[in-house]
Parts: sequence; C-alpha cells; structure tokens
Amino acid sequence: MAQPATGPAHAEGPCSTPPDTIQQVHPVDEKLPASRLVPAALQHIAAMYAGVVTPPLIIGQAVGLDAAGMTRLIAASLLIAGCATILQTLGIRRFAGNRLPFVNAASSAGIAPMLAIAETSAPGHQLPAIYGAVMVAGVFCLAVGPFFGRLLRFFPPLVTGVVITLIGVTLMPVPVGWAQGGDKTAADFGAMKYLALAGFTLVVILLFQRFGKGFVKQIALLLGLFIGTLAAIPFGMADFTALREAPVAALPAPFAFGAPEFQPAAILSLCIVMLVLMTESSAGMLALGEICERRSDGRIITRGLRTDGIATLIGPVFGGFPTSAFAQNVGVVSLTRVRSRYVVAVAGGALLVLGAFPVLGAVVSMVPMPVLGGAGIVLFGSIAVSGIRTLSEAGLDDSSNIILVAVALGAGIIPLAAPTFYAEFPAWAQTVLGSGISAGALVAVLLNLFFHHLGTRSRHAAPALKSS
Repeated sequence: MAQPATGPAHAEGPCSTPPDTIQQVHPVDEKLPASRLVPAALQHIAAMYAGVVTPPLIIGQAVGLDAAGMTRLIAASLLIAGCATILQTLGIRRFAGNRLPFVNAASSAGIAPMLAIAETSAPGHQLPAIYGAVMVAGVFCLAVGPFFGRLLRFFPPLVTGVVITLIGVTLMPVPVGWAQGGDKTAADFGAMKYLALAGFTLVVILLFQRFGKGFVKQIALLLGLFIGTLAAIPFGMADFTALREAPVAALPAPFAFGAPEFQPAAILSLCIVMLVLMTESSAGMLALGEICERRSDGRIITRGLRTDGIATLIGPVFGGFPTSAFAQNVGVVSLTRVRSRYVVAVAGGALLVLGAFPVLGAVVSMVPMPVLGGAGIVLFGSIAVSGIRTLSEAGLDDSSNIILVAVALGAGIIPLAAPTFYAEFPAWAQTVLGSGISAGALVAVLLNLFFHHLGTRSRHAAPALKSS
C-alpha cells in the first residue's frame, strides 16, 4: 500500500503565541518602511517588465500596428497588470484577491492562439476578434473558478511539489533566450558578448548574495540588474531608443482598437487557453503559499481566480489580454524571502504609473536582455528549488510516490526536450500538453488519484492542503 504523501503544516494568519495581547504580524501582512519597500518593489518590476510587454509587442506587430498603436497597446497591458496586481494583493473583502505577494499580468501562454486568430481574421478585424474571445474567456473563468477551489484536496504537497518544480524548470528557456540576446531572428543571437554580459550579471548577484548582509543581500537581484546595465553601456549594448521615442503620457481609451467581435472558433480556443491559465495561476498560488508559509486554501484560490477573470474580462475594453500569474515574481519572493504583499501592491501601483507615462516605462526597458537573462537564471532556478524543498517533505521514501514524481516530471519536461512531440495531436490537446506546467500537473493529479484515492478509503488518501 502506498504511503500517503506528507508535508509541513503551516499555520495561516498571525503566527506564534506572544505574551499578553501583542501579536506577531505574519510576513505576508508586514508593512515595511519605505527604505526597504521601494527597492523590493523595484526588484519585482525589473523582473516582470519584459514579460508584461512581450504579449502586446508580439500581437501588435502581428496585426500591423504603427508606433502610436504599439504604445497604446503596451500602456494598456501595464495598466491592466497594475490594477489586477493591486486587486490581487489587497483584495476586496471575501470577493476577490488572494492577498498574497502575487503579480497578475498578460500571459505569454495566450500568444500562440491569439496569433492564430489574427491570421484567420480579415484585416481590421483581428484585434476585435481577439478581444471578443478574451472577454468571453474572462466570463468563463469567473464561472468555472469556484470549482477549481474545491479541487484542492487533489493537490497534496506531493503534487504541488511537482508543479512548483516544473514552473521553475519549464520557464528556464526564457532567461536562456534573454542571455543570448533575446531576439532569435537577429544575426548575432547567442554571440559571446551577450553571454559574457549575462555571466557578469550572474556573478555580481552571486557576490552580493555571498558577501552582502541584511538588506543589501535582499536586493542583490536589483543591484545585479543595475550594475549589469551600467556595464553594458560602454559596449553599446544598452538601447536608449525607446527612451527618446516614448511619449510622456498616454492614457488608453475604451475600445480604441474597435468594438469586440465574437467568433465561435476564436472563443473556443481562448476558453481552452483560459483553463491552462487557471491551472498555472492555481499552481502559482499554491507555490507562493508554500514559500510564504501561508498555504492557499480553496477560498484563496477562488478569490485569486476571480481576480484573473475580472482582469481578463475588463482588460480588452482598454486593450489588455488574458491575465494570469507571473512566475517571475514567485521567484523573486523565493529568492529574497521578502514576503510582504504590500511590496507587490506598490509594484502594481508602479505599473499603473508606467502605463500612464510611457517615458518612465522606457527607462525600465533599458535593462538589456542579457542582463535580464543572468538574473532570470537565479529567479527561475529559485522556483525549482522551492519545489524540490516541498518534495523533500512529501513522503519520497515510498516507491509509489517516487514513481508518481518521476512520471509527472517526465511529462512536464517533454515539451522542453521535444517541442514537436505533440505535433500530431488535436489542437486542443496540443494547447494543454504543450505546456509543461499543465501537462505535469495533470499527470501528477491523475497518478495521485490512482495511487492514493481509487480503491482506497479516505484514511489512505494523501492529505489535502489545509482549508480554513
């Protein structure tokens, strides 16, 4: 009989039992002084900025937007990301917001289906068709989200450990691509100058981690990005073009790209993508809950997914795309151990400002891709380490659990090792299995059911995450 997976029991809410009436504030609810809060928030912005602007850059170019249109599209993505992040971290009573240091922004997972919609739509109707499908996907998320929260008993630490590990592993190609220059179509992609700059940034971060103390150690990532950018300037590897061309202010107008159009095929593809995003977002909340030692129960997952749905539904009105969790910021929390949700809320406020004043966003975009790549290796590697730490406490002395983890990790790594592995599968299956996170999570859940639920009594089932 397989032994149930076990994991640490972390308390939610104020921890410890101090004397008298004094209660210790949980690190997630800690309000840091400005001298610590602002640099910590800047680290989150630096880590996420490239990812936030990637979907509008790719989609905007695909539909042939001019410079002014691209600026509006990027500004809209930043504004929606800022609003969603603030709502997620601060919350509205019990209705929305997971109240974790959790970043919401336009997900790159939806780029491929949206490009397919653009290719099959007539000129001038591409963005309206995309936005119509995205809005319906937002409604779909709001309708289905509460059921996701009720499925948490199928996500014991054995499963969440696999998912967290895969988040870090499957995202590793992103910083590797950044380290090679970022643009795979460029003739000098992978040039030694890019790799050297990425390596230099990585070494700077490691040195601050090794010899820095206290707060300096916590902002090692930010210091690495800053010093790496300075080092790039003498070699002409820092691009100031965006700073010169960006307008000072640009507020998005409702339906600036046309009224949404609702095409059945486009809606179906985006709803499938939304299921993938909901899985990834739930995995992100579970991972962040483990890292912050405030486990995500069903109600937290439901409130978090409701925020995803609201942002995905309203975002297209101003030019936004499907919204989901940003794993980069989970890595920042894991690396720095700064778990205050108010830090991420301030980062969300900064995104609003960057969206309203593109010239400020251009300053952030000056960080060269290889510098981001050097830092990204640390970020995403830290997520994988968090997953390994969770697995180490999940009963891996049992052979059935070892098999479960081995097969689930293998399924999650297939899209990395063989990107065309599912090329002959139906489109919907490619969408689900083509994401290592979704494929690994699906296999882990099914094998957990097989080993610990089917044919057994509840006393043999793997313990679920705590629900309060």
